[in-house]
Amino acid sequence: MTINRRTLLQGTAGLAASAAFGGMLGHGRAFAQGAMPDFKPEEGASLRLLRWVPFVSGEEEAWNANTKAFTEATGVEVQIDQESWEDVRPKAAVAANVGSGPDMVMSWFDDPFQYPDKLVDVTDVATALGEQSGGWYEGLEGYAKQGDKFIAVPLTAIGNAICYRDSHMKAAGFDEFPQDTAGFLELCKAMQAKGTPAGFPHGKAVGDGNNYAHWLLWSHGGMTVDESGKPAIDSPETRAAIEYAKALYATFIPGTESWLDINNNRAFLAGQISLTANGVSLYYAAKKDPEMAEIAEDMRTTNMPVGPVGKSVELHQTSTINVFKHTKYPEAAKAYIAFMYQPDQMNAWIQGASAYCCQPLKAFADNPIWTSDPIHEPYSKASASLRPNGFAGPLGPSSAGVMADYVVVDMFAEAVTGQRTAEEAIANAERRIARYYR
Repeated sequence: MTINRRTLLQGTAGLAASAAFGGMLGHGRAFAQGAMPDFKPEEGASLRLLRWVPFVSGEEEAWNANTKAFTEATGVEVQIDQESWEDVRPKAAVAANVGSGPDMVMSWFDDPFQYPDKLVDVTDVATALGEQSGGWYEGLEGYAKQGDKFIAVPLTAIGNAICYRDSHMKAAGFDEFPQDTAGFLELCKAMQAKGTPAGFPHGKAVGDGNNYAHWLLWSHGGMTVDESGKPAIDSPETRAAIEYAKALYATFIPGTESWLDINNNRAFLAGQISLTANGVSLYYAAKKDPEMAEIAEDMRTTNMPVGPVGKSVELHQTSTINVFKHTKYPEAAKAYIAFMYQPDQMNAWIQGASAYCCQPLKAFADNPIWTSDPIHEPYSKASASLRPNGFAGPLGPSSAGVMADYVVVDMFAEAVTGQRTAEEAIANAERRIARYYR
């Protein structure tokens, strides 16, 4: 489902947030707070932000309220364009390469490395924000930094966790959720036998598909490339991951090979599956619908099972804010970013997201949202625990290309559906990886 929606954010809302950021004195005026340098919006500045469609309404409401507060404080209007998760990447790439369109984008994973020369150097604002709020989480910082330069500002890690029906797990004969991959497979087999199967996306789902595929690979010790960037997908560990994926796929509801990010949500809420992996948005979608009260009450969350590698290895959806060089108002863009990351605004956004968006800066880790509901706990460490998708090599244009091309996702999909043998799927993935890591 693609949603194209434009909202011009302006007006007088958000006075409390404006007051808290007292250095912002009005249109065209500079502002600063604490260690922040002055970013003076250009005369007559206006901004346009491209962002992903929110899955939690409170997140959008909080972001919009903060944006209105920025407009109230500076006079700089900010237009927000929303695109589906799958469409943000190509829309941003087109804007970068043609040199027109939105001034800023909330991008995915290491997308900034696909066009770093098209982005404004935001080292000044990113460094100041890091110094002001306890430092950036290392994994998130890696998605925004090229060498010593920030080409983007880390925004969030959207946590991914197992979501399941507790009563259905117990009906399948399990008192507790298995913490290892072997036990997890047995649970999925038992739940399928009870008519309450699992389902994970094998389609080109930006978040859920990539999260699942990379967990399959990493939990068995596989990797796309080694530390030097040499293709390393052809390994016994990858073969073991594929064999495990095939066994899991046999327990799934039919059709998961075509699922995008929305499909596992819909299947879970419709009662077609009783176990998947998702952001906390799945819980809140059930909680807000009176007809799904039973599902919400029965839901539990936990982190992904540990595989033969012996430790938790998870890919969480990451997003950064990029500023394109074609913008006429780079200082206004930096002012907007600086404002949105101030404590009052950032804490309000994290709170509004209801555990959907994990903080990018360590000072916000004590936000009360993380202890307000036991469902939130597995999502609370996403920024601290995430493994970058380029593992074990460095992030850069090559890792960005492999991710954007769904190489790991496709390898598992080809193998589990029988489109290719395991050897053929690995060989195909190796050819595609080598094309990017020349």
